[in-house]
Amino acid sequence: MNVELFFYLAAAMAIIASIKVISTHNTVHALLYLVVSLLAVAVCFYLMGAPFAAGLEVTVYAGAIVVLFVFAVMMFGLGSDETLNAPQVRGLGIWAGPVVIATGLLIELIYIINHSGLQKQLSIDVVDAKQVGILLYGPYLLAVEIASFLLLAGLLAGYHYAKPEGQGGQI
Repeated sequence: MNVELFFYLAAAMAIIASIKVISTHNTVHALLYLVVSLLAVAVCFYLMGAPFAAGLEVTVYAGAIVVLFVFAVMMFGLGSDETLNAPQVRGLGIWAGPVVIATGLLIELIYIINHSGLQKQLSIDVVDAKQVGILLYGPYLLAVEIASFLLLAGLLAGYHYAKPEGQGGQI
């Protein structure tokens, strides 16, 4: 088997899950598809020879950022208004899509890890953490700092728009 086939399979799963993120009417279901999409992108990183980036994708994005989104859903109360107007679905049918895609990714990843020929192809172009750090804090230092200020501005704007009227002064 070829690594490119598995890469395109994981990319197709990421695209399908991403389309479900923007087309699903329930916010919590969209977050489930977002987790699956981010995991599929992590598999793509792993298959491109960047296991460090794949690990960061899982821990930072699929872990921390999705927890932040769940916190925002709870803080803004998006789940309560939505559940009153949404059709009531009972059972495990709503989990079918994310479970099928995530199971496909798991089977693909287990096969890749256990297949020694694919591991030899993947270990040719491995990018380690030291190379990433040298690039991020070398020629791309300004871009990293600008991104951190943009994230800070987004955090402040989110706080400003989320606080109820009449509380506190200006930011």
